[in-house]
Amino acid sequence: MAHISDVARLAGVSSATVSRVINGTAKVSEEKARRVRKAIAETGFNPNEIARSLYKKSSRMIGYIVPSILNIFLSEIGRAIEDEAFRNGYKVILCNTDQNPEKEAAYIKMLSSMNADGIIITANNEHLDEELESCRLPIVVLDKSAGARYSASVQSDSYEGGKIATEHLIRCGCRKIVLMRGPQQYSSSQQRFLGYVDACNEHGIQPLFVESGFDYREGRDGARELFRRFPDAEGILAVSDMAALSLYRLLHEQGRSVPDDVMIVGYDGVELSELMTPALTTVAQPIEAIGRRAVGLILEQVEKGKIEQREIIFPVTLKLRETTKQI
Repeated sequence: MAHISDVARLAGVSSATVSRVINGTAKVSEEKARRVRKAIAETGFNPNEIARSLYKKSSRMIGYIVPSILNIFLSEIGRAIEDEAFRNGYKVILCNTDQNPEKEAAYIKMLSSMNADGIIITANNEHLDEELESCRLPIVVLDKSAGARYSASVQSDSYEGGKIATEHLIRCGCRKIVLMRGPQQYSSSQQRFLGYVDACNEHGIQPLFVESGFDYREGRDGARELFRRFPDAEGILAVSDMAALSLYRLLHEQGRSVPDDVMIVGYDGVELSELMTPALTTVAQPIEAIGRRAVGLILEQVEKGKIEQREIIFPVTLKLRETTKQI
């Protein structure tokens, strides 16, 4: 394995000059820089990223902390985060917490000790005050407001999403509309619920809901409870596109037709929603824009020392497909 001294000897410069070229910490003549780069290529020298991060207090890494990698929406956001980070010379570390507050706190401490340049997190733990106060990294939160704890937040308009989905089912002729309500520790789930309730009240319809999680298995549990309590539901708002898939599967097992017997609207707009048969009508969040903006906020803090706009809210769109009737 080549060392920095090998590069310096081949390039005819000091080890300090090699370090300056690698880290960009001081001006080096173009002739010396060219010789150093050539020597690095010839020796196959690979700078020690850990040592560099200790020296520069930066590892050029961003942590992405999620409650579950089974959530396809968060996985697709992660893809956008990784693309944008890599484009800017950063790497991403994925941390899956399984909704365990202890794991969440441990990952925050780990990323701090690694001199990560920032953290993007979907947080459901309301008891992280001590860890967040001791963490000096920029923290961008997804799907909730920044408040005092986080550097900034990126989310879509969940209230509008819940409302436009409900209004679409009403226009399709549904009067008994049931919401699969997401976990209420997330402000996004709270806002979707409010949008749904307000739309129902405006049209004289009784709000009906069951609790559900976001992934397929949790969605299937929520769907079973929904059909037990509301077997005559005409329209259903799923908590996620994956939950909508579990809904459709259960309806198919019951011999019921979508959209003739029951109409379904999903939420998120993941790639799977368009690949389903029938293709899923869904409220689409701008997944790529959310991921890229979250990375941009981290880099803004790193480069400028502050973030100009702390609350980013993107609009949502209703994608009309085959699980609701054409109007």
